[in-house]
Amino acid sequence: MAIVVKNMLDAKGRDVVTVSPDKSLLQVAGILHERKIGALVVTGVDGRIAGIFTERDMVRALAEKGAAILDQPVSSVMTVNVQTCREETTVNALMEMMSSGRFRHVPVEDGGRLAGIISIGDVVKSRIREVEMEAEEIKAYIAG
Repeated sequence: MAIVVKNMLDAKGRDVVTVSPDKSLLQVAGILHERKIGALVVTGVDGRIAGIFTERDMVRALAEKGAAILDQPVSSVMTVNVQTCREETTVNALMEMMSSGRFRHVPVEDGGRLAGIISIGDVVKSRIREVEMEAEEIKAYIAG
């Protein structure tokens, strides 16, 4: 049976760090640092996904515009075309999406609302668990 995003969210939790589009990049950098995370979701007043902001976005913004960018709102540099998945998305489909898109965080949507976030670390942990379970099943089969 294929592991789906719902299984991963059930195991890790559904908490997602979000910010409003008007937060400054300096404030957002502080949140990333405090929470020890690599990405956060930018949400509008309606709670819908407006964008995503990652450590890579911060590095790109600083390299292109310098330290003055830190006073600008996160909305000025966030990724707007956010790739999302659903709880029914399989781990294999998610790995393909992340590999082809070259990103490490995927917000999970359910009915247009934010339902969680999956990182590449979550995918790796899930895949390791899946391989370990398969190995145990093979050992049990061989042992009779």
